[in-house]
Amino acid sequence: MSIALITGASGGIGSAAAERLAAAGRDICAGYCNSKESAETLCRRLRSEYGVRAEAVRFDLSDTAGLRGALGECISLLGEPEILINNGGREHIGLFQDMTDSELVTLMNSDLVGTMLLTKAVLPQMIALKHGYIINVASVWGEVGASCEVAYSAAKAGLIGFTKAIARETAPSGVIVNAVSPGFIDTKMNRQLSEQDKAALIADIPADRAGKPQDVAEAIEFLCSGRADYIVGQVIRIDGGWI
Repeated sequence: MSIALITGASGGIGSAAAERLAAAGRDICAGYCNSKESAETLCRRLRSEYGVRAEAVRFDLSDTAGLRGALGECISLLGEPEILINNGGREHIGLFQDMTDSELVTLMNSDLVGTMLLTKAVLPQMIALKHGYIINVASVWGEVGASCEVAYSAAKAGLIGFTKAIARETAPSGVIVNAVSPGFIDTKMNRQLSEQDKAALIADIPADRAGKPQDVAEAIEFLCSGRADYIVGQVIRIDGGWI
């Protein structure tokens, strides 16, 4: 069985991706930052329902110095990952001018720099094997920008640029890199919005509903399934026609 490392696996999109990949027979390293209990509960369920190996490992993407150690723990438990789903990160809602310098640096490390460093760490083994898939979870705000989510938009825009560039560099070695760009998805991150705000957003979405984590997970699984190997360096928008 191949091994999939998923950061942010305790969240809505991450856990849905873990379940979809486990259903396809992948062993799962469920990366989490703060929600250890949720990640361990997810792993128990994946082992029980799908008969795969699944282990929870802490990946704090803002702690850039600790990422290789976390990857080493994943490898010691399961083996070298052949799939990396870069889904971890954080959000900050508010005026850019009101962010502290520390908040800005932490967000950029979590949402961009940490992802780049983790990708850098897994690439040598993938390239040696001439096989691997890396899927970056971006955002529509990385494509068009969002007021009051300036740093998050900038980080996701950087992630999109990183996806396009690294895909060109690694494709000749058999490592396929793409990104998905979710729109308004019904996850814990968006549950801070009022019902009125959610309704206003959904009114602008032609599909007339919020996205589900499973909508994103299906695209992720397809991109690393072997059925999409001629899709390289692309950003697949999953937003119900919103943007």
